[in-house]
Order: sequence, then C-alpha cells, then structure tokens
Amino acid sequence: MNPESSFAAHLQSQGKLPNAISMGTTPDHLAPHGTTIVSLRHADGVLMAGDRRATMGNIIAQRDIQKVFPADSYSLIGIAGSAGIALELVRLFQVELEHYEKIEGTSLSLNGKANRLSSMLRSNLGLAMQGLAVVPLFAGFDSKLNIGRIFSYDVTGGRYEEHDFYAVGSGSQFARGALKKINALDQSEDDAIAAAIEALFDAADDDSATGGPDISRGIFPVIYTAGAHGVREVATDRIAQLSQEMLLRRSTEPNGPRAHLTKGQDRA
Repeated sequence: MNPESSFAAHLQSQGKLPNAISMGTTPDHLAPHGTTIVSLRHADGVLMAGDRRATMGNIIAQRDIQKVFPADSYSLIGIAGSAGIALELVRLFQVELEHYEKIEGTSLSLNGKANRLSSMLRSNLGLAMQGLAVVPLFAGFDSKLNIGRIFSYDVTGGRYEEHDFYAVGSGSQFARGALKKINALDQSEDDAIAAAIEALFDAADDDSATGGPDISRGIFPVIYTAGAHGVREVATDRIAQLSQEMLLRRSTEPNGPRAHLTKGQDRA
C-alpha cells in the first residue's frame, strides 16, 4: 500500500491524528493493544494474571485496562492484541457459554469451551492478516480430571494445551523466562499468585508495552483463580501487598529470586 494514499495519511493531512501515532501506517498504531497475560497451575486449580497497560504504537493508550475476565463460573480468558476486538470477543464468548448452559441445562466441557474459542478466532483471521490480531489465553478447572488446564492459541485458531504455565503478549518471552525459574509443581495458590506478580514485573522490566505495579496511582495486576469452588478474583489489597513486598525484595535482588551456589563449593 502506498503510505501517501492510506487512510492514516489522510487523517494526518486533516490534522486528525497526533504525529506520534500517524508515523506508522499499520493498524497497530491506530488502535490500543493489550499485553501481557500469564497463567499457571497450582495445587487447587489454575490462575491467570494480566498487567494493566494498553499501548498505541509508542503511546501509552491506557494505564488501567482490564485484560483478564471470567469466561464462566469455572474458566478464565485473558486477551492480548487489538483491545477493541479482543474485548468484543470476550463478551461474545461469555454470552455464548451462558446461552449454551441455559439451553442445554449443563455447561460445556472445558475442551468444548476451548474448541469454541478456537473457532471464534478463526473467524477473525481476515482482520488478523491486516494487523488487527487477537491472541487470547484460556484456562479453567476441569472437574472431571480435578485439575487446572491452560490453552494457548495462534491467530489462525490453532489450539494448544500447556501443562504448567504459559504467557502471551509482547512481554510473554520475559514472563515465561521468569516462570521457568520460580514456578513450582503443586505449589499453593498463594505461591502461584506471588509467582505471577514476579513474572509480570520481569516482563515490564524488559518490555515497554507491559506495565509494572504503579504504586503512586494504585494500579496493580488483575488476577483471577479457578478451582473446584469456581472462579474468584484476588483482592486488589492482597495484590498490592504482595507487589510492595516484591518491590522491596527487588531493591536488594533486582534480577529476582534465584538459586545460589553454596559458598566455597567447587563446581564439577
């Protein structure tokens, strides 16, 4: 496409776009994008956490966007990508799950929910190819297996089950790197919450599109858990406390918790 004939160029010529936004001609500079989402299993189920920043090119479009939602009573969905389309997809997904439960008198299986989300993503492929992509993360408690399960996706609707943890969004590689060091099998829910906060902080440390805890504004990650008793949102006060404790530890250990070699012990 000739940049001079683009709609963005037309808006710029009319003074309708700030220069910082109109520098790019792709849709990601014209619509807010949300990142980063992490999900990890724990002994009682699964949790999902998301930072609060949305960006538009190099602009911070929103500092307190919500990216993690209950899909229904036992499952969670987190969004990364074009925020407007992603939020609409979440609302439609929630309505479809509720409608199915009312019509059939029972809820879809967790696999059924994951498959339905996959088909919804496939229907958005045309927009994704134009740069308006949505890449969700889905997790829930499987009552038949009595475990939490995590599903990741690509823009074509491909569905993949992750076993212990996963992350999506521009800061995902840094979050996954952090979780490789601090995530533990069969950890408690409290330990999983603390690990998610650490992972999001590491993502924000290296990715400008990911927002860390904002103490001055009182903005902290949104975290939900799903277990045998259903979906529950972790209280903001609890997240604020854990975030402040983490920041205090990071003042002496800026690279985060890690295993230390015993002093004086020679390595083989």
